Amino acid sequence: MPLAIITGASRGLGLALARSLADRGWALVIDGRNAADLERAARELGAITEVAAIPGDVSDDWHLGSLVEAAGERVDLLVNNASVLGPSPQPALGEYQLADLERVYRVNVFAPLALAQLVLPRLPDGGRIINVTSDAAVNAYEGWGGYGSSKAALEQLTAILAAEQPALRVYAVDPGDMRTRLHQEAFPGEDISDRPEPEESVPGLLALIESELPSGRYVAKDVVARV
Repeated sequence: MPLAIITGASRGLGLALARSLADRGWALVIDGRNAADLERAARELGAITEVAAIPGDVSDDWHLGSLVEAAGERVDLLVNNASVLGPSPQPALGEYQLADLERVYRVNVFAPLALAQLVLPRLPDGGRIINVTSDAAVNAYEGWGGYGSSKAALEQLTAILAAEQPALRVYAVDPGDMRTRLHQEAFPGEDISDRPEPEESVPGLLALIESELPSGRYVAKDVVARV
């Protein structure tokens, strides 16, 4: 049974992907900051497959270690999905508190790399790492300096990791706009009901997991047509 670690899988895109992998016979190690949300997700997924659910914050080293320990000796897939937006409404860079920016980078950049470092010895040839990114990594949106620059840093780390690990598939994936809590935080007080549900981005992620597309940056909605 293949095994995946998925961070931020108590809701949103992480949970949607976990559901699809569970249906395909994958064992799962999942986490989330909200213990109640994570427990609900674990109950649902546990009716289908083997699940270890560990509440915690990916910026804590002990928590990352507990995820890898729960996974065991072999990890076939790592999905670094957990992210934070930062302050909401998002401040301009000229007013961004550096302590807040440091928190964004700890979760969105340092934690994915730290978890990848722990997982690398357990990934077989052909194993996969998916780092969930954003179009804000490549487009200069006013007010998105903190989150966008953190995702740009994650994309560069992903590209270099791919170059250094040619036996693996290492992907940066932009899932597109989604109707999630994080997206709502980015637009406080606005109606985001016109955004697609996270489930609509899952086929693109599955295509990367199940195909032999080379390492690189992908937009989820464009991937299915390529395989």
